[in-house]
Order: sequence, then C-alpha cells, then structure tokens
Amino acid sequence: MPAQGPEGRSLRRVLALGIGVPVLIFMVINAMTLYYQALAAADTAYDRTLLASAKSIGELLDVRRVDGRQLLQANLSYSALEAFEADNRSRLVYKVTGFEGEMVAGFEDLRTWTGPLPDRNVYAALVHFYDDEFRGDPVRVAVLLQPVAGEAGLGTATIQVAETLELRRALARDLLIQTAWWQGLLLLVVGAVVATVVHRATRPVRQLSADVQSRAENDLSPLPARAAPRELRPLVEATNLLMQRVSRLLQHQKRFVRDTSHQLRTPLAVLQTQVQSALRGDVEPMQALREIAQTVGGATELANQMLALAKVEQLRQQGRAPVTDWGEVVRQVALDVSPLIADKDLDFELVAAAAPVRAHQWALRELTRNLLHNAIRHSPPGAPLTVRLDSDGRHAALSISDAGPGISAELRERLFQPFSRGESAPAGGTGLGLSICLEIVDSLGGSIALDNRSRQGRIVGLDASARLPLETASHG
Repeated sequence: MPAQGPEGRSLRRVLALGIGVPVLIFMVINAMTLYYQALAAADTAYDRTLLASAKSIGELLDVRRVDGRQLLQANLSYSALEAFEADNRSRLVYKVTGFEGEMVAGFEDLRTWTGPLPDRNVYAALVHFYDDEFRGDPVRVAVLLQPVAGEAGLGTATIQVAETLELRRALARDLLIQTAWWQGLLLLVVGAVVATVVHRATRPVRQLSADVQSRAENDLSPLPARAAPRELRPLVEATNLLMQRVSRLLQHQKRFVRDTSHQLRTPLAVLQTQVQSALRGDVEPMQALREIAQTVGGATELANQMLALAKVEQLRQQGRAPVTDWGEVVRQVALDVSPLIADKDLDFELVAAAAPVRAHQWALRELTRNLLHNAIRHSPPGAPLTVRLDSDGRHAALSISDAGPGISAELRERLFQPFSRGESAPAGGTGLGLSICLEIVDSLGGSIALDNRSRQGRIVGLDASARLPLETASHG
C-alpha cells in the first residue's frame, strides 16, 4: 500500500471523497443519460413534424397519363414546407420519387431511400425514420410510402423529408446545461452538508484527543466510556484496557525496583563487612570463605527469586500460553529435588496423573518447585511427604502434604506477601517463594491455599494446594 503522510489519512477527506466522488459520478452519468433521453424525446417530437410534412406533400400529388403510362405529378414548391420549420436554426428538404423510381420533385442530392419498412410502427402510416447526411450535414429523414389516386389511375409515391439537427441538438444541449447547473448546485449543497456533518461527528474524537493530551504523564485512570459515541466505545474500552495493563506493569516495575534495592542492600553490606574482616585477618581464611559463600548464595537466591517475579509479569503480558502437561512437569521437578529428599531421608510418595493446562512450562515448574522446596525445608528428617496431582474434570489440583509444624492463622495470609517468612522458617529463605506461587496462579486463573492438617486437636502437618483450570474444561 502507498505510504501515508506524517499526519496519516484525514477522516474528513475520506468521508468527503467517499460521498462526493460517487455523487459526482452519478451526476455525470445522469447528465449524459438525460442528454440522450432529451435527444430521443426531441426526435420523437420532431419526427411527428417530419411525418406531417410528408403527408402534406402527399396531398399535393396527382397521377397523369402520358403515352399510355401512369406518371406521378407534383404541384408544390419549397415554400410549402416553411410552415413546418420551427425556426431558422433548422432546414427542411424533401424528395418525391415516382412509381418507377424516377425523381418527381425536390432535391436531387438527397439520397433515395431503398430500404425496407420496419415490421412494427407506432404511426398509422407506412413511414420510417432514419439518420443520414445531406450536403455534409447530418439530417433526420422521414420516408413515407403514400398512395396517390387520380383520374388517370392509382400508385404509390415515395416521399422523403429531411431536417437538419441543429434545433434538436440545441434543445438537448439547453436542457443539459440547465440540469448541470442544478446538479452543480446540488453537489455544493451535498459538500457543505457533508463538511458540516463530518465536523460535528468528529467533535467527540477531537474532544477525546484533547482530554488525553491534557492529562498528566502519570495519569492512567480510565477514560469515560459512557460519554463517548457508540462507535468510539470499543476504542475507548480498548484504550482503558491498555492503560490498565500499563499501570499494572508500571506498578510491578516500581515494586520490583523498590524491593530489589531494599533487599539486596543488606546482603551486600554483610558481604562487604565479611570481606573487610577477612582482609584484616579477624577470622580464619576458610571460615571467612564459608561465610562469604553463604552470603553470596543467599544473595544469588534472592536475585533469582526477584527475577522470577519479574518473569511472571512478563509471561502475563505475552497473552495466550501453550497447553502443557502439568503431570509431566511435576514428575520432572520431583526428580530434580530428589537429592534434597534423600538428604532428609523423607518417606516420599508421588501420584501425578496427566493434566493438560494452558500455561508456560517455566511457570508450572516454578510453582511446583517452590511449593515442594517449602515442604522439604519444613519437613523433619524421616517424615512422610506426599505429592498428588489429580483432576475433577474441570480443574487440576496439586496437593503437597508435609509433616511440618504448620502455620498460625495470622501468618497464613501474610506468608503470600513478598519477603514474609514464618517464625519457624529455617535460615536462608528469601520469603519470596509463596509470593511467586500466588502471582503464577493468579496469572493462570487458578487459586492457592495453605491449610493445617490436624489429628486429635494437634497440628501434624501442612497441606499446600494449587488449582488450575483444565484445558479440556475451557473448550467444553
């Protein structure tokens, strides 16, 4: 497509051309049609005059006998046709041919008609009309086969009356000019109406543009959709949806920068202190390296968790995710953490059925890994740990049951907030694992819950469950 200018297409110009050009084409076609219809009407009207002229000539014919032959005799002059001439813009000429094709009267250079008469005729006479030339000028000719009777006998004369076309064409031309003037005036009226209507119709667009331009840079509040015309509401609603997504993304970025700067400040300060202490020789080199390694490991885990939070929002912005088998992801994660399970000698049980869900594989791995890591971290050595993934036909449910100390009621909701850790949590946690899990299930339209498992009034463990909609259910 041809490139548009820097300002793009003008809506006024598109509407004006879209309406004006078809109207103009229609007017031109209508004017030409009217012109030819006027010519046809003029032919019909003036053909009657030609027929009347031919009949008048026929009344002046007689039959005489010469040497035993019947001959046609004409007693007329050109002045006999003056009564049929409308004005001096046209001329009438005639020619009378006798019984045997001889010329009787008239203009000899008017071509003699030799064709057949039409089968159908609207006139009560043997007449035919056709176009021809006379002395280089176009003429309209009426040919009449007129029976002539006299004392000497009876015969049929051929009478031709021709008229030049100046008057007919002038009449059609005058009608065309008058029509063109009126149609031009109509076109101007249509153009003025279109310009006025387009100006009024585009006023809400200009008002909406002015409202958006007058807003502050950080104002992402929704635009008023009810006040917009019906045709603009989809655009306003789409703009509001976009601004909502941008606002959420900006809030997430601000929170990410704020939390990252706050959380990384402490391990970096600790690392700097440990390095300075090692350089002064306050601690043994190996002990100093172990402390530095522990601090670096904690900072690395924190950075990875922060990046994971950012990636969840990135995947949310990418739109529709592919279909992934959650059961296969759970089995892979369980295999990855098997050294941690073996290190604590846990009584591990895994039941994972196939569960197709619409989610990125990374999100399912991160969700499963965080929940399973928390369960392993809080499980005492040798305790049972059960991982079960099943479905109810509409949702897939992942349940991880450990034998840890559980959580108090006041901690249950707070644990899903970033950097929130339980009182019994082991050292080294970042407090971001459950926050990442919550962000993932929210982005996938699911839910997550932490419930204590009790027996005889005593807490014997914690059940962490996450539910996601099955893909088969969404298409059912």
